[in-house]
Amino acid sequence: MPRSEPKQKRNPTPAPREIKLIPIALADDISPGDSLADKLTSSLRRSRRSFDAGDILVVKHKIVSKSEGCLVDLSTIKPSPDSIAWAKKYDLDARVIELALLESRTVIRRKNGVLITETHHGFICANSGVDVSNVNGGRHALLLPKNPDRSAARLHRELKKRTGHALPVIITDSFGRPWREGQTEAAIGIAGMKALRDDRSRRDPHGYKLRVSLEAIADELACAAGLVCGKLNRTPACIVRGFRYEPGRGRTRDLLRPAATDLFR
Repeated sequence: MPRSEPKQKRNPTPAPREIKLIPIALADDISPGDSLADKLTSSLRRSRRSFDAGDILVVKHKIVSKSEGCLVDLSTIKPSPDSIAWAKKYDLDARVIELALLESRTVIRRKNGVLITETHHGFICANSGVDVSNVNGGRHALLLPKNPDRSAARLHRELKKRTGHALPVIITDSFGRPWREGQTEAAIGIAGMKALRDDRSRRDPHGYKLRVSLEAIADELACAAGLVCGKLNRTPACIVRGFRYEPGRGRTRDLLRPAATDLFR
């Protein structure tokens, strides 16, 4: 009998790689005008570590905002009667509510003491991202960077000068989520890598053609870094090592769903 031809093998799936999360702690607070590139590289040197080719740097937005001077003295904010009444009803700071409204493009929801807005950047989050935690005890509020993608690109360039490596940079903030309790990190600024991985039209191991697989890589990396950064341990940055990213000109806008296709607005 003639021997049967061996079956053709499908394209092998790349073997998964080990991914490491390396926290970068800072001993000192960040002040307006500080160089984040200098602070981060100095911290790594003290811990006898360094950036390697292929690393991704994830930073919490607070140190970016602080270095860029995105601080507002709450004593200068004069809340409207509406903000005062709403804040009093839910035991909130009326100045923070007023500032959140000033930083918003539109109010999405305002109910049960929760203010959900769309910021001027296009982010949908609580209080327009205005925050008073980990600042200076409540005297000032911290705003999101004016242009987080530009901030990420600046840090990307500065680190390349210092290290020789074109390290992708992701700036993150903590966002709540519909339907689920708790907060997770989300990418609000990106430089040096694509924000999404598009697997549409590719085939899975069973030969099925994928139709909707658009993976939010930048958000997933932000969440991974959040596991080691935390909020209370002075660790505002993290190196992700071993992840295969797609270099390119990433934009946070790529992660924002237009209102026309958003079923929940």
